[in-house]
Amino acid sequence: MRNCKKIRSLTIVNFLRKILQSSSNPSFAKQLENVLGVKPGNYTLYQTALSHRSVKEGADENNERLEYLGDAVLSAIIADYLFKRYPYKGEGFLTEMRSKMVNRQQLNEVALKMGLKKLTMYNKFDNALKSSQIFGNTLEAVVGAVYLDKGYKKTQQWVLKRIVIPHLFVEDLELIDINLKNKLIGWASKNGKNLGFETVQEKLENGRRIFTIAAVLDGEILSEGKGFNKKDASQVAAQLAIEKLGL
Repeated sequence: MRNCKKIRSLTIVNFLRKILQSSSNPSFAKQLENVLGVKPGNYTLYQTALSHRSVKEGADENNERLEYLGDAVLSAIIADYLFKRYPYKGEGFLTEMRSKMVNRQQLNEVALKMGLKKLTMYNKFDNALKSSQIFGNTLEAVVGAVYLDKGYKKTQQWVLKRIVIPHLFVEDLELIDINLKNKLIGWASKNGKNLGFETVQEKLENGRRIFTIAAVLDGEILSEGKGFNKKDASQVAAQLAIEKLGL
């Protein structure tokens, strides 16, 4: 009988806690549901996922830990999706397609289209952040929040419904040459231009090394790209350069 009362009390406490979480900021809760298309169970998780370190310094307050988790979960979901979609394609093709779908710039564009920018809490007085790729990082953090809140299966369904199908057009991505660096080098050589890729910055963020690579054309920085390795950063820089040159 005592155990039954204890269980009943815990149930009431959990129920009240959920009410407090959802009613603490009705406006935020509504916006969150509209943008994500999912009803959060633990709003605190999503508040953390949407908090950039420029406004929340503590590791338990900003979204870097959730970004780390979401990056792994998203990568696994995309890998599974591609494995099933292309049963006769080899490892090289699948790896290349995954890179096209989850590279830093791609995720940043998806995040902006989803409307995550208006929900992300960051230092809006820092103009560099406004044009950076923090919103793609935020999207990964949101994936991590959904995973902790809803579990893997529901997260998988949510990623496919809200990210892959409406924003990542696989048929179009198949036609894109992922080795944009070689394309840019070929163009430069053909037109007598001096092109190089230089490491501008290398730093640790949340235990992960981030590289910033610049595409330098005739001694002038044409574009910069960031990635978890030099190869990915170079590809992002090359893509931005190609867009800037209108190639």
